[in-house]
Amino acid sequence: MRSGFAMILDAQPDITVVAEAGDGEAAVEAVRVHRPDVALLDIQMPGLDGIAATEAICSATATRVVILTTFDRDDYIYRALHAGASGFLLKDVRRDDLVHAVRVAHAGESLLAPVVTRRLIDDVVRRGLHPSAPPTGLDALTAREREVLVLLGRGLPNPEIAAALVVSEHTVKTHVSNVLSKLGLRDRVQAVICAYESGLIKPGAR
Repeated sequence: MRSGFAMILDAQPDITVVAEAGDGEAAVEAVRVHRPDVALLDIQMPGLDGIAATEAICSATATRVVILTTFDRDDYIYRALHAGASGFLLKDVRRDDLVHAVRVAHAGESLLAPVVTRRLIDDVVRRGLHPSAPPTGLDALTAREREVLVLLGRGLPNPEIAAALVVSEHTVKTHVSNVLSKLGLRDRVQAVICAYESGLIKPGAR
């Protein structure tokens, strides 16, 4: 399966596969050596599992991680995203969706549809699972940046945020960048988690 994914991705004109790894520790080392833009990791790997490998990679590099697994349980998704993953895909993902996922992760976008994002975070917050404290610095956000964070938390893409705020997509990109920078967040997925854990969005809110 790993070889199949590598062939699919390496066949794309804008993607180059720089390494493959058969276990978590080898994956972390490969990322350290090659510094890829994106790493695809399995949840279940020999030795260091995918979630631990994700945490190790995201804490030490700028590589974005996409989790591939046969599991679709909410707790796996949440643990992977909170470890720093930029997205979550099942192994039966279609070829085109796999390629799209790598490009989306590279661009810093979320790989979870809004409805999946809301269901996931609502469930996690209702059950009181808070692996880490929400980031400080919300008071550093402007009123508009707080609005953007709330809309990110609801899973809206940039065009819908722009429409909701009646601004250009370029302006939205600037606000999103400011939000991530001020709160020390890696990407939009972490912004979703932050919006809920900081109380800006309540469970069940739309």
